[in-house]
Formats: sequence, C-alpha cells, structure tokens
Amino acid sequence: MRVVLLGKPGSGKGTQARRIAKNANIPTLSTGDLIRQAIKTGSELGKQFRAYTDKGALVPDDLVLAIIEERLDKDDCKNGFLLDGFPRTIPQAEALERWLKEHGAPLDCALNINVPDSALVERAVGRRFCPQDGSSYHVKFAPPQVEGLCDQCGAALEQRNDDRADVVMARVEEYNNKTAPLVNFYKSRRLLVEVDGVGTPKDVGVRIDKAMECSPT
Repeated sequence: MRVVLLGKPGSGKGTQARRIAKNANIPTLSTGDLIRQAIKTGSELGKQFRAYTDKGALVPDDLVLAIIEERLDKDDCKNGFLLDGFPRTIPQAEALERWLKEHGAPLDCALNINVPDSALVERAVGRRFCPQDGSSYHVKFAPPQVEGLCDQCGAALEQRNDDRADVVMARVEEYNNKTAPLVNFYKSRRLLVEVDGVGTPKDVGVRIDKAMECSPT
C-alpha cells in the first residue's frame, strides 16, 4: 500500500497516519518529523527549516525533496509507505510521481481528510506529543490518562512551537494557497479518496477504513 495523506494543519493526519501504517504494516514518512529532527540536531539544514516553521510558512521544495527521496529508497519502504505532509505543492507532487514511476511503485491513493477552518485552531492549540515515542494526545479530545504524561512511557508531554493560534492560521492560509490544489491534482489522476475529518479519532478512523476499501485502486 502506497498512500499520500492530505489535509489541513490540525486535521488529524498524524494520528490517522500512524494508525493506518500500523494496520498495514508500512512505515509512516512524516515530513514534519524529518524537519523537526533536523531542527533538533541544530544542523545547517535545520536552521534553514526553522526560519520557515517558526513563521508558519511551508518549507521550500528544494529543502524537502532530497530528504523524501532518500527516505523512500530505504528497504522498509519496498512494500509500501504512507506519506504524511508530503507532497505539499504541485511541483512536489509531480516530482514524487516521477520518482515513483522510475522505481515502478505508483501510488494506490491520495487520502484527503476534510476539516473546516473554524475547527482547526482549537485542535492545534490543545495538541500534545511524547518526545520519547511520538505518541499524540489532545487536552480535550484525546487526553492522556494522567494529565501531562504519556500513557505509553510516562514521559512529560510537550507542545510544539508551531501549535500556537497565530501560527496555525498562517499555516492554514499557506495551505489553502499552495497545497489545496493537490486535491484536484490527485482527482485528475483518479487517486483521490475524501473523508469527513470532523469527530473523534476513532470515528474518523472508521470512515477512513471504509473509504480505503472503496479506493480507486
């Protein structure tokens, strides 16, 4: 299974990506995670990434493509993968399409999680994550059993710098301007699968599983 996951910032892509990948036994490739790791290490590339993410802006294509292609070439992607956060622009989608064609590994579908803009800020500002195992939580919609602590390992949960309301709205505007056209891009290739993303992660997951059973491929 080779899937591209689409959706606005705060639509729940990360949570659903991990669930889908676990069920299908494929790796989740998150551009955001790769970028945050680069920022955390303080590399020169990480410093360039940070200049964009701190403003809520999308990272330019030329700083993303090499990371993705290198990751897709690893052995654990041979039997499938789920891309979360990539592609974000038409040029990125075209570059991905070319790379997959060259490697004889076409996409099975592009899954789009639809959530209204009005619901995104509340979702984002309440998000928390575990720095140890990557588990995701929400203070209102999916709280941990013990406030502020990861259910799996007990580590203190953290909030990402880019989950502030002003940054979220900047990211949504950027998404609407640059990434939303991907919906039509994948629709034109008969790969688009759309799912209502309003509701609990469990409810949305049920809709996704049902939609994936009926995917174009």
